Amino acid sequence: MPIRTVGVVGGGQMGSGIAHVAAASGYAVILVDVEQRFLDAARATIEKNLGRKVAKGKRTEAEKKEALSRLSTTLDLQDFAGADVVVEAIVENETAKRELFGTLDRICPSRTILASNTSSISITRLAASTARPDRFVGMHFFNPVPVMELVELIRGVATSDATASAVEELARGLGKTPVFCNDYPGFVSNRVLMPMINEAIEALREGVATREAIDGVMRLGMNHPMGPLALADFIGLDTCLAIMRVLHEGFADSKYRPSPLLVRMVDAGWLGRKAGRGFYEYQAEGGRR
Repeated sequence: MPIRTVGVVGGGQMGSGIAHVAAASGYAVILVDVEQRFLDAARATIEKNLGRKVAKGKRTEAEKKEALSRLSTTLDLQDFAGADVVVEAIVENETAKRELFGTLDRICPSRTILASNTSSISITRLAASTARPDRFVGMHFFNPVPVMELVELIRGVATSDATASAVEELARGLGKTPVFCNDYPGFVSNRVLMPMINEAIEALREGVATREAIDGVMRLGMNHPMGPLALADFIGLDTCLAIMRVLHEGFADSKYRPSPLLVRMVDAGWLGRKAGRGFYEYQAEGGRR
């Protein structure tokens, strides 16, 4: 089944990015959120980012207008009745995701593929909240979505070959490189990345070095584009903690225990760039102070 219409749930950083690349790639896009102000902010962000492409000569003004014309926003999940695939991009909370997918399962036609942008939660468990586990898959995009090339595709225990093939084709249609992995906690990306970030936080907690020194070692010595503490701020410390807890619970291995410093910072509301403070402090526009 060819995919022509893409539904996206959640107009935040990830959801708006997915909607952006889908509309820019020629797909009709339906973006849903719970409040109009979130949808307005998402459309403004997409328009701004498309405008940057025009300014750099990578798109024409006509192409920008065409992309925006393919994007519709709504507060009503019922509008997904005509979607070929719906990608969930809400908070990294299994209960919230399962409730959403139960609702989507009742609304969407049986042919519709349901996909989660989760970065760590079991696709098999999320699929079990629907009556279509064969048409359920993980599509883990990376932030910022318009820039990052990878899409991690995760098959649940019941994901069909037809569904896997359809989402692989969709990922390529979005200009992304799809990589398949099986359904284990954290998949590949966060099973490797998050323990590294967590260990950097532990090094800071133990006083091994300053935040600048820890990030400097990884940037200059390991050629990482961003140090692990700055990256944690960029991802969001609440998201980092949620993923570490999934790993810790999923593997029952103490090596995945979240750093107590990470827990304290999340408890304090120091969530990184989006909160204005994390391991570093940030201006309102997101620049580091």
